[in-house]
Amino acid sequence: MNCKNCDSQLTTTNNYCPNCGAKRIRHRLKPSVLLHQINEQFLSIDNRFLITFIDLFRAPEKVINGYIEGTRKKYIDVLQYLAIALTLVGIQVFLMNSFFNEELESSFDLLKSFESDPLEGSNDKKNPFQFDINSFNEINNYQSVIYIITIPFYAIASWLTNLIMRQKLLYNFTEHMVLNIYYYAQVIIITAVLSILFLCFGFNYLLISGVVSLLIFVYHYFTLKRVFGLDLWHSIAFYVLVMTAFVVIGFVILILFVLFLFILSYKNGSLG
Repeated sequence: MNCKNCDSQLTTTNNYCPNCGAKRIRHRLKPSVLLHQINEQFLSIDNRFLITFIDLFRAPEKVINGYIEGTRKKYIDVLQYLAIALTLVGIQVFLMNSFFNEELESSFDLLKSFESDPLEGSNDKKNPFQFDINSFNEINNYQSVIYIITIPFYAIASWLTNLIMRQKLLYNFTEHMVLNIYYYAQVIIITAVLSILFLCFGFNYLLISGVVSLLIFVYHYFTLKRVFGLDLWHSIAFYVLVMTAFVVIGFVILILFVLFLFILSYKNGSLG
C-alpha cells in the first residue's frame, strides 16, 4: 500500500508515513471518524488548536520561528489558523448584527453629542465626522476583508524594519508574512471572543474596544520582541519603526488610491 499524500511505499505495520508523516487511513469516512478528528483537533486537552493558541501568548517565538524553521506538526498550520480566525469573525459579525443591535446602539449613544454643530444649537446640522451605528455595521460586515488586506502592510513594515536594523535573525518577506498571519490570527480570535463575551455581559462596546486595542498593541510589541530575541531598547526601537512604516505605507496607498479615483473620474468626465 502507498501513502495517499506522497505515494511512498508503506509496510503493513506503518501507522504513519515515514516520508511525510501523514497518518495512515485504514477506514472509510463515517460520522464517528469526523467526530474523532474534531475532538483531536479542537476539544482534547492536547489538541493542536489549544496548544497553538496558548503558545502564541506564552512563547510566540516557539510557534512562529518553529514553523519558519520547519517544525510544522506540533502546531496548526499558519493558513489553517487564519481560516479558523476568519470563521470566528463571520460568527461574530452574524451575532452582533442579529442579537446585539440594542447593545451597540447604547454604546454609540456616547457619540451623539458630536453629531450636531454646537455653534448652531440644533441637531439638524450633522457633524462631518459623524459615525453612528449604521456606519459601524457597514464597516463591520467587511471585517474579514479588512483583516486580509491589512496583513501584507504589516508584513512589509516588519520586513523593511528587519532590513534597516539588520538583526542577526533576518527573515525574507514570505517569512514575515507567516509571522504577521500568526499574530493577526491570534488577535482576530481573541477580539472576536471578547467582543461577544463583553456584549453578553452588557459592557459598553466602544469602551471595551479601546481597551482591547491597547492590549493588542502591547501583544504586537511582545510578539516582535520574542520572535527576534531583542533586548528592551532594541525591541522598542524595532516596534516604533514597524508602526511608523505601517502608517507611512498605509498613507501612501491611500494617496495612490485617491489619485487613481481622481484620474478615473477626470477621464470619465472628459469622455462625457
